[in-house]
Amino acid sequence: MELDTAAAEEALREERQTIVHQMEELGATESGDLTGEMNFGDGFSDAGAATAERTEVLGVVEALRVQVEGIDAALARIEEGTYGTCASCGKEIGAARLEFRPSSILCVSCKSKH
Repeated sequence: MELDTAAAEEALREERQTIVHQMEELGATESGDLTGEMNFGDGFSDAGAATAERTEVLGVVEALRVQVEGIDAALARIEEGTYGTCASCGKEIGAARLEFRPSSILCVSCKSKH
């Protein structure tokens, strides 16, 4: 099965856009910095509860930021012509893995070692 990099690039760009939108909804920039526009509503009259909620949001934003970095790395590999090749061992990443997770830069074998 030949790798369709155009379809992969489109899927990656759509996924990136969705994740960046989620970050914006959480009050963060694309780089993961909070914009200060977080609104916890009237239910957070207690500073401890607001701090706990902020900490949780920061964790989610960080996870989303890491996903964006992975997508950007995959997009860079498409540009370089190395997309679909394992960044660790140099072997081909299976098409099924790339279809399931287009941002993969490691084959299943190398990923299971990390």
